[in-house]
Amino acid sequence: MEKYDVVILGGGNAGMGVTVPTRAAGMSVAMIEARDLGGTCPNRGCTPKKVLVAAAHALHEIERADRHGITVDTPRLDWRALIEREKDMIRDIPCRLSGLMAKRGVDVIVGEAAFIGSNTISVDGRELEARNIVIATGSKPRSLPIPGAEHLTISDDVLNDPVLPRAVVFVGGGVIAFELGHVYARASVDVTILEALPHLLGGFDADAVAQIRGESERIGIHVRTLAWVNRIDKVDGRLRVTFVADGIECAVEADRVVNCAGRVANVERLDLGAGVIAHREGRIEIDDHLRSRSNPDVYVCGDALWNSPQLSPIATYEGGIVGRNIVDGPRHRPDYGHIPASVYTVPALASVGLTEAKAKEQGLGVKVHVNDMKDWLSARTYAETVAWSKVIVEETTDRIVGAHMVGHAGEELIHLFALAMKHRITAPLLSDMVFGFPTFASDVRNMMQRIERRQRTEYEPHLCFDARKISNPCKKNMTTAEELR
Repeated sequence: MEKYDVVILGGGNAGMGVTVPTRAAGMSVAMIEARDLGGTCPNRGCTPKKVLVAAAHALHEIERADRHGITVDTPRLDWRALIEREKDMIRDIPCRLSGLMAKRGVDVIVGEAAFIGSNTISVDGRELEARNIVIATGSKPRSLPIPGAEHLTISDDVLNDPVLPRAVVFVGGGVIAFELGHVYARASVDVTILEALPHLLGGFDADAVAQIRGESERIGIHVRTLAWVNRIDKVDGRLRVTFVADGIECAVEADRVVNCAGRVANVERLDLGAGVIAHREGRIEIDDHLRSRSNPDVYVCGDALWNSPQLSPIATYEGGIVGRNIVDGPRHRPDYGHIPASVYTVPALASVGLTEAKAKEQGLGVKVHVNDMKDWLSARTYAETVAWSKVIVEETTDRIVGAHMVGHAGEELIHLFALAMKHRITAPLLSDMVFGFPTFASDVRNMMQRIERRQRTEYEPHLCFDARKISNPCKKNMTTAEELR
């Protein structure tokens, strides 16, 4: 029996997050990983996907070139070369992470782990005992119980396939479907997204989702909600997806059908029962400190959790909390309220904090300010196809409780709102900042102008005159403040 202070099941972001505080405290740590160190995000998820998204961004810029007086021929994407570039970008990640774990003093064991006792793990004939065991095994695609499910591919396959399909159907209208759908559509692939529920991108603000749906349809993606897939058949070398929408049976043919119906915790092979770990349908029962309710020596973090967002920064964050709880005792709790999230469509959807619906559900008195920024000077300068924001502020305190953006560099600007929320910087204080101009960030002030509790005496410091003094904004050569934005 090999003995450790901590045994971590899984070598992804969550597991690596655990190693920082535990090794700093001098604890002996073993990490068991059956596949590549780094897990899904750097090897089969976020990082390789962003290489494809970057190509989609380039195509998006070329699409708008004529708005800048630039004439270009129709671009042609070499899909095989793009996949090769993606693979080249991530090729050495597991090796580099292996070196990092060695430098950190973590023993990495390759193999499939399973519980054989409340504090004991078996891996390829070896038995490990630990004072604390951490389940950080990530997630896997949810299986779909429909005839023809064997024809489904997953996002891993998309990132590995050097052949660009002519048509693709995504079953499920979540983040992966929209992100990969935008890449495919900009590569001239016929894309269809079928969602069984009435809403898309669950968890995001409904108005923001409506904006990204409109942009998705503008670039040719076919989006159907309340569309129940009945079966998938192989017909003449192609795949036919039969579904029911509005009470009518429909069919669409494609070269690829991708399962994007969500992901579930990857724990079925761990023999949780042998570890005295209470669970239901793969959902491990945990307390506020991320500990198993039935076995307090076992912690869970990352995508193996069922009740937190499946995002790689959150996995690292949760891993750090678990590590600190192992070192300090169970006193640290996660706070997800200030962590931003983005859907990397082109342009992106970004969000932090409460949606408008959640704020009202919680009974908060809020001011909600929505801006269609497409006609603002900054958006017109860059010929943005969509530029939209919603900022939600608590009425009595001026605290920002939620922010949602589509386009306008929202995936970057959302961090300003997250920072303000975390450190209790109110809407007026954030709006009082002097931003570099001209930048998208300088528009943060305008996004919140009408929700400030006090009245401004000037419009914008970078304007050379007080726009409110214009006596007749309709007069020739006169410009209103709204037009200047």
